[in-house]
Amino acid sequence: MRVGELSKRSGVPVPTIKYYLREGLLPAGVLTSPNQAHYDDEHLRRLRLVRALVDVGGLSIASVREVLTAIDTRDESLHSKLGAVQEAISQPSAVELDPLAIEDVQGFFRRQGETECADVTESNVTHMLAAALTVARSVGHDHFRDLLDPYLEGLKIIAQADLEYIAGRGSRDDVIEAMVVGTLIGDTVIKAVRRLAHAQVSRKVIGDGSDS
Repeated sequence: MRVGELSKRSGVPVPTIKYYLREGLLPAGVLTSPNQAHYDDEHLRRLRLVRALVDVGGLSIASVREVLTAIDTRDESLHSKLGAVQEAISQPSAVELDPLAIEDVQGFFRRQGETECADVTESNVTHMLAAALTVARSVGHDHFRDLLDPYLEGLKIIAQADLEYIAGRGSRDDVIEAMVVGTLIGDTVIKAVRRLAHAQVSRKVIGDGSDS
């Protein structure tokens, strides 16, 4: 297909496609003439993935490039690739970390037997958690750390569903794509469904005011 058809099938404007090509986020097409190139379904797949990373994930071009590099590293297991992709998707906060928040995170990781990723300087995911606890401390919620263990137990149910969804895809490329898009969309879905859960549980715990 030519770039116009690629644009039509993906919903991505031609100028944006050309920008992604210049930035190396999309492989060059096969030249059919000095001014024309042919693109295939793999270009369409990559283009949709890049669009998801930008539009759904809100990632910068540099971060998208990191995610794609993690995806294209072929000598990793899918388990290792999932970790690499999640690190690339996670954006470190600019918050100056509270040393006590770092200790809370490291203690949490030790309790869970995950000491390898407990260093906030080496893991974006761990840095995000320490930044969240730093903000919690700054607004007077020092004991928010007590929620980490029950949060993890609850989220394991979600993780099981995520991994079954991912593993049920077809080819390795389908699994990797589902891994990235599912993580990004899942983060948004979890936020929304969590609010529904709060509404339902609060009726039982604190009531809805109908009896007053």
